Amino acid sequence: MVIGPAIESWLKVPRWKSGSAAFSANNNLITGRDMGMHSSGSAEVGAPGGANHQFAFGVMTSLFFIWGFITALNDILIPHLKAAFDLSYTQAMLVQFCFFGAYFLVSPFAGKLLELMGYKRGIIIGLLTIATGCGLFYPAAELEAYPAFLAGLFILAAGVAMLQVSANPYVSILGPERTAASRLILAQAINSLGHTLAPMFGAILILAVTAESGTASAKAVQLPYLLLAGVMVSTAIVFFFLRLPVVSHVEQSTAESARDSIWNHKPLVLGALGIFLYVGAEVTIGSFLVNYFAQPDIAGMAEAEAGHMVSYYWGAAMVGRFVGAVITRRIAPFYVLGFNALLSICLILVSVMSSGHIAMWSILAVGFFNSIMFPTIFSLAIRGLGSLTGRGSGLLCQAIVGGAILPVIQGAVADLIGVQLSFIVPALCYVYIGWYAIWGQDGKTVTAFKMGASGA
Repeated sequence: MVIGPAIESWLKVPRWKSGSAAFSANNNLITGRDMGMHSSGSAEVGAPGGANHQFAFGVMTSLFFIWGFITALNDILIPHLKAAFDLSYTQAMLVQFCFFGAYFLVSPFAGKLLELMGYKRGIIIGLLTIATGCGLFYPAAELEAYPAFLAGLFILAAGVAMLQVSANPYVSILGPERTAASRLILAQAINSLGHTLAPMFGAILILAVTAESGTASAKAVQLPYLLLAGVMVSTAIVFFFLRLPVVSHVEQSTAESARDSIWNHKPLVLGALGIFLYVGAEVTIGSFLVNYFAQPDIAGMAEAEAGHMVSYYWGAAMVGRFVGAVITRRIAPFYVLGFNALLSICLILVSVMSSGHIAMWSILAVGFFNSIMFPTIFSLAIRGLGSLTGRGSGLLCQAIVGGAILPVIQGAVADLIGVQLSFIVPALCYVYIGWYAIWGQDGKTVTAFKMGASGA
């Protein structure tokens, strides 16, 4: 992937005097070693903003695309399995429960594995784990066993968690701290491209096949997920031969490290809850769109057509992230976050209180304002953690379990009062995110952004 000159300045890192390493603004040492801890090869770090950092950034964004694609495919898998196994909304949302539940259980172990084996080997293991989970869909479909699908999803998501734990902090700290949110938003835009293409892929290879046969068969998922397994194995082989610079943290003194804890950092703890609610809100909205648009008073679409419409939700997020990457370089990210949370609440209320195309397009538009939330909350939460950045990242990745909990809650609400009114659940999540944006930051963060703006 080629990163254009417009973003070259985001990857600049001041050069250390010796020329053998560079330090970013948040105390992270960028060395020229391979990302694998024990590799004998070396990759010399280039000048600030050089091709080496651009290449590292580009390679990491390919991982963002992969997990975005796989995650969004769940939005097609849910209505298909719901029909194939005659499930209730609550039962169908167990897809997201198992998928995002893996984040909570696996993220701490993923962090430990990365410490032991290095980022590169961790990424390869993550990709091969995803391939294993995808491969398990074939026997699950042959057996026509819903629990077997859930087990495959858990294994698949364990691999995605490994990629998340490694790539998010790496991109965030690969450059100046003040532009970390902007840099991570750009990477998340590539993630949204994966989210945008996956529903189209699923609608063609899963929902359209079902529509042609007239019956919802679990076997319709076999070919798409075998293709994904092959792509994951191929990507793992490519990463095996890559050499990328290591980003390691400059350790605090032993005494200081012993005294400090991630729980002492208010923005991190509050940000973890923000990630929990944001991911839950984003995922649960996407999970219900196909069934929502199939309702006669909303759009009355067939499942395959509604599946294509899901791409607009994730596509809006992609556009919003490219726009947000520019805006957050000019306006403090927490102000942009608060504004987007407010607009998301308003759009959900419009959808809940209307019908037809107004209800449909207003809920799709939420995707645009979701765009900058995850990378902004993530970068604000780990800001200034220094040697605790790894642990802080692990906590934030565990908080992605919100994607497991909120869809099940909305599913239960939908079974009680209907799909349309159930969107009040994600609306309440955005209320907290708005509060975190404006009142959840410490004075140092606010001052740093104001000083940076005045010096820009």
